[in-house]
Amino acid sequence: MSQAQRLKQAIEDEIVDGRLAIGSRLDEVQLAARFGVSRTPIREALIQLAMTGLVEAKPRKGAIVSAPEPQHLLAMFETMAEIEASCGRLAARRLVPEDEAALKEALAACAAAEAGDTEAYYQENYVFHTVVYRACRNAFLCEQARQLHRRLAPFRRLQLRARQRLTQSLAEHAAIVEAIVAGDETRASDVLRAHVLVQGDRFSDLVANMRSINAAA
Repeated sequence: MSQAQRLKQAIEDEIVDGRLAIGSRLDEVQLAARFGVSRTPIREALIQLAMTGLVEAKPRKGAIVSAPEPQHLLAMFETMAEIEASCGRLAARRLVPEDEAALKEALAACAAAEAGDTEAYYQENYVFHTVVYRACRNAFLCEQARQLHRRLAPFRRLQLRARQRLTQSLAEHAAIVEAIVAGDETRASDVLRAHVLVQGDRFSDLVANMRSINAAA
């Protein structure tokens, strides 16, 4: 990896992990000082991040953590929903004992985290979904799911801020595990699609959270 690529990965990790929130300004001078490098590789890293859509250059504001237009965000969530639906369908068909055990363990961890804060639940939620991806036993599909999940991570975090969303999410996880373990491919696909897709009130809540963050930025 070049220095710019390493910096790009480090900044991307901070965005995905929530340490750099949506709407945050990415000051080249401050980032250069923090990472102990010149501004040139920082600038190159921000250009690379802009190509992924995680960062956007705005007039008079410089680079900020990107908040895409609502319709583009909706399109990404629709794509993610279809990918996860496919993972669920294949997992229900191909489930092996070790993946079944991992699914049940991940569900239990989500249940334990549900009473805590949003961030604790998000971390266990991430593990749960990666276990579903692995259980589909299709390495290429698993990698595509991981990549898009990572791109949508800041917005999936925002979803969990909605009132009662943690409780709803946990119930949906339980339904997902039940369908996969039962070998019900159609139901596993349907419940995962519904779990990921943002529409109606859920989409309105997400956009409202994005706007409140942008207004404060």
